[in-house]
Formats: sequence, C-alpha cells, structure tokens
Amino acid sequence: MSHLYLKSSRSYSAPLRRALAPRSRPLLSSPASQTSRLASTTASAASDARSLARRLKILLYGTSLSLAAVFGYLYMTDTRASIHQWATVPLIRYLFPDAEDAHHFGTTALRTLYGFGLNPRERTRKDSKTDIGVIVFGHKLQNPIGTSAGIDKLAEVPDALFALGPAIVEVGGCTPLAQEGNPKPRLFRLPGQNALINRYGLNSKGADDMAKRLRERVRLYAYNEGYGAGEDAEQLVLDGAAGVPPGSLIEGKLLAVQVAKNKDTNGEDIAAVTRDYVYCVERLARYADILVVNVSSPNTPGLRTLQRVEPLTQILEGVVGAAKEAKRKTSPKVMVKVSPDEDSDEQLEGIAEAIWRSGVDGVIVGNTTNRRTDLVSADSTILHKESQLLREQGGYSGPQMFPRTLSLVKRYRALLDQGPSLPPSTELTPKTPEVAAINDQPISSTINDKLSKTKETSSTAIGVKNGVVPVFQKQEKKVIFATGGITNGKQALEILNAGASVAQIYTALIYGGVGTVLRIKSELRNEVERK
Repeated sequence: MSHLYLKSSRSYSAPLRRALAPRSRPLLSSPASQTSRLASTTASAASDARSLARRLKILLYGTSLSLAAVFGYLYMTDTRASIHQWATVPLIRYLFPDAEDAHHFGTTALRTLYGFGLNPRERTRKDSKTDIGVIVFGHKLQNPIGTSAGIDKLAEVPDALFALGPAIVEVGGCTPLAQEGNPKPRLFRLPGQNALINRYGLNSKGADDMAKRLRERVRLYAYNEGYGAGEDAEQLVLDGAAGVPPGSLIEGKLLAVQVAKNKDTNGEDIAAVTRDYVYCVERLARYADILVVNVSSPNTPGLRTLQRVEPLTQILEGVVGAAKEAKRKTSPKVMVKVSPDEDSDEQLEGIAEAIWRSGVDGVIVGNTTNRRTDLVSADSTILHKESQLLREQGGYSGPQMFPRTLSLVKRYRALLDQGPSLPPSTELTPKTPEVAAINDQPISSTINDKLSKTKETSSTAIGVKNGVVPVFQKQEKKVIFATGGITNGKQALEILNAGASVAQIYTALIYGGVGTVLRIKSELRNEVERK
C-alpha cells in the first residue's frame, strides 16, 4: 500500500498539486521595507521638486535675461539715454586721444549698429501741441534742426544721422577726384571750450565713390519698399513714386550734399574750378535734395578767394545749370556755403549779388573761422595746453562762434530780402505806393511766421530801361541755413528769428553725443511755448 500510495502521489499533475497545496497568507511588509519604500517615494518627490525648481529657475533666468535684453536694447538705442553723453563720449575720447581716430571710430560704430538695427534713434511720442516744423523749399520739415557737413564726410551714415532726429543732414564735402587732404594730425580738441580746430583739407574719396554709395542706398530703399531692383526701381523712387524726397527718402526731411573743388585745381582758372563743381553735380545731383557749393573752407588754398562776385557768379551759374539737368523729375536746390571771415559790407553785398545773379536758392552762413580773436571771454580760464592748440593752423568751430553767426544771419537776411542789385542807371526810388509797399515788407521774425507760408516770396522791381515802365515780378525768397556755435534751443530760436530757416549743429553733437538733437529740439519747443 505504501508503495502504491507513493506511486499514485507521484502521478499527480503539477496544477493539481498547486491546487491541493494549503494556501498561505501574504506576508506583511516589515517596518524596514515600509521605511525603504517611503524613503524612495520621498526621494522621488524631492527629485521632482528639484527638477521643477530648476525648470522654474531656468524660466526665471531666461525671462529676466530676455527682459534685460529688451530693456537694454530700448535703453541703448534711445537717444535720451544719458549713457550716450556721460559715458560713451568720454570713453571714446579716452580710448582715442587723436580726435580724427575717434571720429572714424564713431562713424564706423554708427554704420555697424545701423546695419544690425541697434543704432541710437529718436524714440519719443509727439505729445506736445507746439509744432516746430518749418517750410523749406516747399517741403514741410519736421523741425528746423540740421547737422553740418564734416560729421559724415563720405556719406557713409546719412540714415543713422537722420535717426537721431534732425530734419536736415548734410554730407561731404566731396571733391571730383579722390584726395588725401592735409597731413595728420589735422583735428584737435579743445574740451575746455567744447570746440574743435580742423585742417582736414577736404579729404575725399571722390564724387564717383560717393555717387555709388548713394545710388546703392536708393536701390536698397526701392527694393525694401516693393518697387523692384535695379536701375528702373531706382528711377521710380527718384521720380517721386514713393512719395518721399529723393535725397533723404524720409518724409519731412532733406539730404544736402556738399561739393568742392580739388586742392590741385588752380583757383585762378575759374573755368577749371567750375568744371570741378559741375563734375560733382553731374554725379551727385540725382541723389540730393540740396546741393551745397563750398567756397569757404579755410583749409584749401585759394578757395575763399572764389567768393568775389564775378568768379562766384560764374561757378554758381555752372552748378545751377548742371543741377537742372539732373536725371529725375525735380531738380535739387542749390545753396552756397560762405565764410564767417568774409564779413565786410562790400563782401556780403558781393555774395548776395552773386546769389541773385546766378539763381542760387539760398546760403549757408557760415563755416569754420581762421580768426582767433574773441574766442575766449575775459572772465574765462583756459588750460595752457588749449591755449597752445589755439595757435594750430585750421578752422575753429565751437560755441564761441554763435554771436558772429547770429550777426551774419541778420545781415544776410536784410541784404537778400532787398532782391537783386540794380545798376545805378536803372535804380528806382520808392516813390510809387507799390514800390514803397514792397520795401516796407517786414522780415519774418518768429518761427510761427515760417509755418504760415508754404512758399515764401519777395517782390522785386525791374528798373526802368530805355523809358520802359517798371515791371514787378515775384521771385522766391532766398533761404538761409545757419551753422556756427549753435548749442541749445534758445540759440536755435534766436537764429530762426533772425531770418534763418534751419539751425545746423556740429561741435555740439561731437561733444554732446547722439541725444543732442533731441535736447535742442526740446529746448526750442519750450522756448516757443514760453514766448
């Protein structure tokens, strides 16, 4: 039996044996096992918390960095940022002891930043009821502030300069052929006076180089505005299809291009000198709203002698004729830039006569000065080093020039408002009511007067000749731009009330930084509101 039992038990199948086996209760977890599981759960939760904290920290850092980048961008690209005046300007001056090197660095920096959209620009809302716009050459300009030539000698950064807020940007001067200018050093700082002395000698890469640069600027604008690419698109923009001035390419602003003769051109050969200016005009007129004829640089031998009546008239007539042939629907206006040192009554009368005879549209008063008198007031102190620099040859520019500029503007306004000079045999005396009324016309004395006219004109009398009755005709009033020592809004308003339409700045921008234009406009607006 025992044998049979064993045999039969071995024959049970494995499933049956498992079924017959007594069921056992699951073992309860030991305290150690529970602690281990709890620790594992806690560690996992802690890891999740740390991971969440890391993600939140990264998000916080990322957001902070993004906000810092945005606010940093808005701050650094805003001309109101004080860092531009109080940090950037002194730093550049420290890093570049040579003033010309500093100038080149500033131009390069502006060009590079503009290419990446990181350039300083005016970023303000128009929340003032005071409109400081002016009418110039039939254009309603946004404001009466401009920058003078010399800041952008090669037309490398006109758009970056426009972004700072002026309504007029003047580039150049440009000579027909490339020339190096005078030996270095040729630009000197006088920080105690916020002044400069330069003897650049019209360093230029030539008219063809500047024309190429300005042409590419117009074509890029045409492409970005959807007019296509190439010469046809360029012509569309120049002919006014975009509804903006063909020079500035910005509504309410104008681009002035200054031209001059080469240093090696014989100043006594007026025909050769005229050819120099005409060569520049033929290549640059298409891309300018205003052409500026520089006959007043103190650093080109014989240039200022061209301000005599006959040579100046011949040169200006050549420029005006060439400007009218510009290949576009409208011709650029022509202005002549005169010296502040040619200030005798005879000299001013001769220049005014040349302006009327040649058909030039206006005058820029003035340029740098060779004189060193009245540049330091009796109650001011000047460093010994700067007193030595005052002896350097070259043209002086700085705040001390303002009284001279203001005086010259008043004198030119009075002369130009008299109209063309008449030969002694045909002069008319104001005996008739018509002539008396003409001579009694007041000169505009406030900025608001300029705003009320879309086209300023002055009546002039054509004298009696061979018994013919006098005929009256209207001629456009000559426009005056003023440059020389203008550093604040109060001075700008004085210049405007003296008869100028635009106040141009140079050294004020060099020493004050990129926020200078906005500061002067704000001060000007406050002065107008106060009055």
